[in-house]
Parts: sequence; structure tokens; C-alpha cells
Amino acid sequence: MRRLIQPGPVHPERIETCEGRSRRLEFSLQPGLTLNESLTRPLVDAGMTCAALVFQGGTLGPFSYVVPAPPTDDLHVAYFSAPRSQPGETVVEIANATFGWRDGASFVHCHGAWIEEGTRRRGGHMLPHETIVARATTVHAWALSDVVIRAEPDAETNFTLFGPVAGHAATEGDRTIVARIRPNQDITVAIEQVASRHHMHSAIVRGSLGSLIGAHFTDGSHVEDRATEVLVRSGHVHNGEALLDMLVVDMAGHVHQGRLARGENPVCITFELVLEAA
Repeated sequence: MRRLIQPGPVHPERIETCEGRSRRLEFSLQPGLTLNESLTRPLVDAGMTCAALVFQGGTLGPFSYVVPAPPTDDLHVAYFSAPRSQPGETVVEIANATFGWRDGASFVHCHGAWIEEGTRRRGGHMLPHETIVARATTVHAWALSDVVIRAEPDAETNFTLFGPVAGHAATEGDRTIVARIRPNQDITVAIEQVASRHHMHSAIVRGSLGSLIGAHFTDGSHVEDRATEVLVRSGHVHNGEALLDMLVVDMAGHVHQGRLARGENPVCITFELVLEAA
């Protein structure tokens, strides 16, 4: 399996998990707000401390994003392109986001695919503070008040990354695992390990995202870039076996998709997972 040697010391815990209870919420993106504020304000108002979010449709403008890129120094194994901005309105095809906290403020990490200039499909890492919602769409959220996601400096990768920590216990909601998967772990196997650790024989992956070292699909097609930005279009665990239909963005911003081959898709920097018991 492909592998990248990170610049810092290897963290001994390769998969971090917290169990909680999630509620399903729906709300609309509010035109005129930043993407960050539009996605986080309803969750903060509802008393939530973390969530996985999915939205399709709607438009953004102004819209800024980055795509994965080679490292510019020896402090990272991969990095980001310079920010790219699109004139006018950009139509969102699909986006997944993780809601958590950074520097004491609500924050979203958001990956997606969209249509540029009316015809060109592109994808990448959306910049939530620089992007403005132009037209509304419905957001689907799996939100928790008993697990907190916080962004903290990570010595292994030299990035500031989201990770879950236990909060106040909740008694209502669907049994849900919030997890962080570290570099060089095969994502499919790691999700199976999360499910096994928490005795979930069947589960659904909700709004999850992260980065992989390229991508290998079950149809034999490959993305060979050092780093790709990814989101789960659909995923589940059944009888302990995980299947993932993934959207993958390469270093040129091109979008690929398909079912991931088990054992052939290691995490590049991090993967943020929300797994709901089925």
C-alpha cells in the first residue's frame, strides 16, 4: 500500500474515536452570509458541538477554494494550491463539511464539487470565510452535543487538524461514532476497525471527508497524485464490511468518483469520520 513519511513523530494512536448521540437537523444556507457562518450558526443556536453536514445545489459567489498541491518545503508531505476565486455564481453539485471549533470560534472544514463557468466540473477544499452564499439550499446535518470537535496543532503532519473529544453525555439521539483517522491507514479497513471497536455490525457513513494518497477504485481506475481531497458520497458498514463510494479531487482540481478498493487507499493527512448505527 502506498505510504508517505510525515515530517513529525508518529502518533501512537492511529484512530481516535468518541461515541455520542446524534440528531438529524435540516436548515437552509442563508444568502449574504459567509459559508462558515451560514453552516455553523444554526448548529450553535441548537446547542450542538460537532456535526457532519451534506448539501447539494445552491450557489456561491464570491467563491474561493484550493486544491491539493505538492509540498513547498520539507515541513509537509503535501500542501495546498494558491487560493482560486470564481467570478459570478458557482453552482454546488455536492459538498460535505465537518463542524467543529478552531481558536474558540465555530468553524467548518468543507470539501465539494461544483460547476464553474456553467460547464466545467471542478472540486476541492472550499474556503469558508472567503466564500459567500448566493442562493439558498437545504443542509442535512447529523449533529451531536456530547462530542466536541476541536482543531489543534498536529506534530506528526505539521497541520492544524480536527479531532474529537468527549463532551457532556446525552441520552437522546442515534448512536454515533465521531472519529479521526491518521495518515497511512487504509480508509476502508479503518472504518471497519471503528465499527468493530464500538460493536456496530451495521452503520452508515455520514458527511465524512479528508485526504488520501491518490485513489484506487474497484473498477481498476487510479488517481496517482501524491494527495487528493475526498468526500464520501455514500458509505456503509454491513456485517463488519465497509463499502465507500468516494468523490476524489486531484491536484488539477479534476473530479473522479467510484467505489474504493479495500486495502489500497491510505489516508494522506487526516480523515474525519461520522458513523451512525444502522
